Amino acid sequence: MAKTTTSGEKLIASNKKAMHDYFVLQKVEAGLALTGTEVKSLRDGAVNLKDSYIAFERGEAYLTGAHISPYAHGNRENHDPERKRKLLLHRREIEKLHVQVTEKGLTVVPLRLYFKGGRVKAEIAVVRVKKLFDKRESEKRREIDREMAVAVKTGRG
Repeated sequence: MAKTTTSGEKLIASNKKAMHDYFVLQKVEAGLALTGTEVKSLRDGAVNLKDSYIAFERGEAYLTGAHISPYAHGNRENHDPERKRKLLLHRREIEKLHVQVTEKGLTVVPLRLYFKGGRVKAEIAVVRVKKLFDKRESEKRREIDREMAVAVKTGRG
């Protein structure tokens, strides 16, 4: 189920795999063009961002690969779970992201979906792929931080 944050945002889903596989270089907030049954499914938390990414076509940005499950109480007008969803960004923002993807070989992925003021927002990020040794380094650092927190909490250290 959704979790409320301190800034009045209600978290729907986060992409933990993206944080593990990529270095986040820049974050951008974008709106999503959705159908009614998609919003109702999001309120139930029925979404998976695991293998999703942002694709650019004809000067527009689309969320591709995100799975929003069909609404349980929907009828024949229910949405396609895997359809491309248009991101609502200013043209300059789209062009800037598209240039970074094409020229620098970076990727744009969604990090999380959340409700903000009754609207569904996506936090997208320009990312660079982590190499295997970078993933190992991140895991080591996380393990050391965890051990230090336990030592401080128990009074050893």
